[in-house]
Amino acid sequence: VYVQINKAAEDENTKKLAKEFFRKLEEHDEQALSIWKQFRDLSIEEYIRIYKRLGVHFDEYSGESFYQEKAQEVLKMLADKGLLQKTIRGTGVVDLSEKKDLSAVSTVMRSDGTSLYITRQVSLSVLLATAIDRMNKHSWDTMIYVTDKSQSNHFQHLFQILKLMGYDWAERCQHVSFGLVQGMKTRRGEVIFLEDVLNEVRSRMLQNMTATKTTKEIQDPVETAEKVGLAALIIQDFRGLLASDYQFSWDRALQSRGDTGVFLQYTHARLHSLEQMHGNAELTDVNVACLQEPDAISVLQHLLRYDEVLYRSSQDLQPKHIVSYLLTLSHLAAVAHKTLPVKGSAPDVAQARLCLFHAARSVLANGMKLLGITPVTQM
Repeated sequence: VYVQINKAAEDENTKKLAKEFFRKLEEHDEQALSIWKQFRDLSIEEYIRIYKRLGVHFDEYSGESFYQEKAQEVLKMLADKGLLQKTIRGTGVVDLSEKKDLSAVSTVMRSDGTSLYITRQVSLSVLLATAIDRMNKHSWDTMIYVTDKSQSNHFQHLFQILKLMGYDWAERCQHVSFGLVQGMKTRRGEVIFLEDVLNEVRSRMLQNMTATKTTKEIQDPVETAEKVGLAALIIQDFRGLLASDYQFSWDRALQSRGDTGVFLQYTHARLHSLEQMHGNAELTDVNVACLQEPDAISVLQHLLRYDEVLYRSSQDLQPKHIVSYLLTLSHLAAVAHKTLPVKGSAPDVAQARLCLFHAARSVLANGMKLLGITPVTQM
């Protein structure tokens, strides 16, 4: 619908009709509101269903409509503070220039008095109302906005206007921008729906798993394929800087070897099965002096870096640090798994190695959960 209406909006008459309908909504026309409510309810129902597959839950869905009236109050506040200026064309702007010479302005109101809705961007008056309302309601420590990078200026303007309005907490607002995924096509064609991508990655993963011997023993292959497929998508998406565009490749994302989410899941499942095989006992009185081999020391040293990596990701809000750390951990654990056998070793050596592998699996599982991945125990 979105694609079609944007094409149709090239026609001036359609554009006019859309503006009229938007005005009716702002004036609380009953028929317009009832149509809008149907669309909104359907949308939220779908959001909940799709996000559930990603393991994501939202406490609140409050879109632009929720803040329309409060946006009018904000425009009045801006006017009272002497921050709202009218241009010759009648639009309402806030002067953001250092010299106050209108060389840098931000538009907050249309000439017809309705709040400005730029294509794919929520109007600034609504964003201002939202920020103020959320501070009043939740008294938050940090507010993080996550949108695509084309909206970076929009949010810089928002934070600047909040400061001009005297809200010191604007310093604690952050914008995390993300880039575009290029080359992602599913069998259904050009417009990519998240549900199609999730279905496709699950079915491709199931095909790959069916080709291996061990899959037959898995209790629920479809659910496992969903979790492993989702790991593949998340790791491919989070490997670089969030704001970078990247070329998507199904083959690369679903490789079972190399720096992929499939490899993380595979390593976790192997380490889990090693623990099961050796009784999964509580590991106490471990003699760490038995871990002298270079491969054991490499894993131990890497485990020590975990808190530092978490701290770094929490500071710049980039998941790539965690991704890179987990991939290295998996490679180190895979090597150690080959060179440091538990079976057939002296009891204290076996116990120490088992403890090492348990620690690696535990950190791997925690790190994956932080990225929104559910670790699997069989593959």
